[in-house]
Amino acid sequence: MWPYHPDLLATPVPRYTSFPTAAEFGPGADAGTYADAISTATGDVSLYVHIPFCEKICWYCGCNTAAANKAHRLATYLDALHREIALVAAQLPASARVRRIAFGGGSPNALNPVDFIRLFDELVLHFPLEDPVVSIELDPRTLGAEWSPVLRAIGATRASMGVQTFSPPLQEAIGRVQPLCMIEHGVELLRKAGVTSMNFDLMYGLPGQTRDHLASTLDLASAFGADRIALFGYAHVPHLIARQKRIDGSALPGPEERFRMAEMGFRQLLESGYVPVGFDHFALPGDPLGQAALGGGLHRNFQGFTDDGAPVLLGLGASAIGSFPTLLAQNEKNAGRYRMLLSQDRLPIALGKARSADDRRRGAVIEELLCRGRAKVCRPMLDEAWDRLAPYAETGLCAVEGEFLVIADHALAYARSIAAAFDPYRQHSPRRFSSAV
Repeated sequence: MWPYHPDLLATPVPRYTSFPTAAEFGPGADAGTYADAISTATGDVSLYVHIPFCEKICWYCGCNTAAANKAHRLATYLDALHREIALVAAQLPASARVRRIAFGGGSPNALNPVDFIRLFDELVLHFPLEDPVVSIELDPRTLGAEWSPVLRAIGATRASMGVQTFSPPLQEAIGRVQPLCMIEHGVELLRKAGVTSMNFDLMYGLPGQTRDHLASTLDLASAFGADRIALFGYAHVPHLIARQKRIDGSALPGPEERFRMAEMGFRQLLESGYVPVGFDHFALPGDPLGQAALGGGLHRNFQGFTDDGAPVLLGLGASAIGSFPTLLAQNEKNAGRYRMLLSQDRLPIALGKARSADDRRRGAVIEELLCRGRAKVCRPMLDEAWDRLAPYAETGLCAVEGEFLVIADHALAYARSIAAAFDPYRQHSPRRFSSAV
């Protein structure tokens, strides 16, 4: 069994999809500094396109999304997004090549398929695409047959469906009702459309959820042939996310039961043939993400664990984040202000953070710990972090081996907490994050 040390899991920690994290963003980036950063983006570049709309809003969701119930709202957002695509692409050097495009949200399939194709055509028109790997997040509840030719037309080979749980009572409890037939239809559609890497997002720690519920969901996900599985712990923060007030907090599993659910899920998926990617992501050995985990090519960015090693990620859309070696920059979250800035042909940057040399060194250590479970750490940095690391070392969760800090095989659930020891911002920030498990 994984050792359970509640005191070492008590402090919420970031997921470290960037370093510094978005909690440190401030007036450290504007349209000018962002344009300058784009102008240095030679070589491989990845795109992330954010669609902040869903047909139905789930009660648990903490994403920046709104209901897609007003045609004018979607139309004006897409007009602004097209304008941003043109502005950003105009800053790229001729030597840049876009090799990855990811559509996320919200739910990109909240758009009309014709509007989505027009959006993709804007990317083709303005960016230097070079046989890009295309991925897309999808809501199975609104994934109609009309999306099959769309996915094939854009060459999407990777797709992620928000499944969360297959249990009908749990679906009712979180406002995400989707009968099994919807998932069956979605899987069939994706495979016929040419998707070769299919991800299911699943959750543990849901109200009324038992280990039997979770085991059944994992069995079904494996039976459906999911190439990847992300198994997240539900974060209940109704004081921050008002829609979560509809979820019965008194029915949530306690901290130790959450921990045991995570452990059970980890072991069950390994027994089903999946490769662990961190402690809460999994992939089949033949999937590109599984190959990256096995071959040392795993990375971490705003999409989570990835086999994408591009040094530059351009975020397009409201709240999207761009990442460069020396800068992190985030667009306006408010869709109205996002549209207003772009109506003036201004890049809609609202917040950001310059990445110092020390930030980059620490970010590399954190990424290595999360992706590979070990990191080479210079002695001054290790000494500075030791007071925070000592409790984990004393309980055998990590150890120093020569120049490396190594996380024990049974301690993957503590990886984010151990990595946080190298984050100086966490020592002073009042910002709360999700539970470590």
